[in-house]
Amino acid sequence: MEDNFNEVEVEDVPAVTAPRPRSGGSGPEDSGPSHEGRGGPGGKRRYVGRQKVCMFCVERNRKIDYKDFDTLRRFLTERAKIRPRRQTGTCARHQRAIARAIKRARHLALLPFAASQAQEL
Repeated sequence: MEDNFNEVEVEDVPAVTAPRPRSGGSGPEDSGPSHEGRGGPGGKRRYVGRQKVCMFCVERNRKIDYKDFDTLRRFLTERAKIRPRRQTGTCARHQRAIARAIKRARHLALLPFAASQAQEL
């Protein structure tokens, strides 16, 4: 018997395999109890995010002005920190303009530098 290492038989393997779900599913390997009432067959709800759109890019005539503190207040947290882009959905260009306007409004005392501390009794 002669071993020939150059010729190797290859099984029929699909070119692209679908990724398996991390959790849940309704296959035979699922031995746990069924959680049909909690968001699907797997029992865990999956977050399906939406693409955030910059409101300043959509409304071209809307300007970022440091005197418009009602609009700028939307981009601040409860502790008066500037919200990041991933929360507000603004593009990088307008996020820089918002940060600049908030800092100018803070300098003129239109917006607070920090949240006011609750007075203890």
